[in-house]
Amino acid sequence: MSPGRQMEELFYDKMPITRALGVRVEEYDGRRLVLTAPLLENVNHLGTAFGGSLHALAVLSGYGLLWLELRDTGADIVIRDSSISYDRPVRCDIRAACVRPEERALDAFKRKYQQKGLARIVLTATIEDSGVTAVRFRGTFVAMRRRDAAANDGQVR
Repeated sequence: MSPGRQMEELFYDKMPITRALGVRVEEYDGRRLVLTAPLLENVNHLGTAFGGSLHALAVLSGYGLLWLELRDTGADIVIRDSSISYDRPVRCDIRAACVRPEERALDAFKRKYQQKGLARIVLTATIEDSGVTAVRFRGTFVAMRRRDAAANDGQVR
């Protein structure tokens, strides 16, 4: 099963709201993760994408990127804090892209997680409308190793 399909199943199983939003993994090339959701399921009273849906997809793109990087079933990933700017309305299907952070930051995050079972990292995501950035997201994510994961090594095989 592809990593994208595994992630969709994880979303649907562990985060039921992702089904209602219609979240799909469009692309993961090892450098960036792109999630989509149809406008129809996420529309507001103005006929544009609902701000809460935009924020949710941006958060999920960061969560998903970390999940793909760690590949550790014993990791709980959470959002610690975030900021978002809505620069223009989104009038099309939502497409959130989270780009892998610089290698040095990612390596430090993974090393700390492996050593201490707890690490945080800042990720960014964007959402475009007609090729123009409409939403900018910045979030601090935390990965914590579950205590019960120590019994098995927690690695996804």
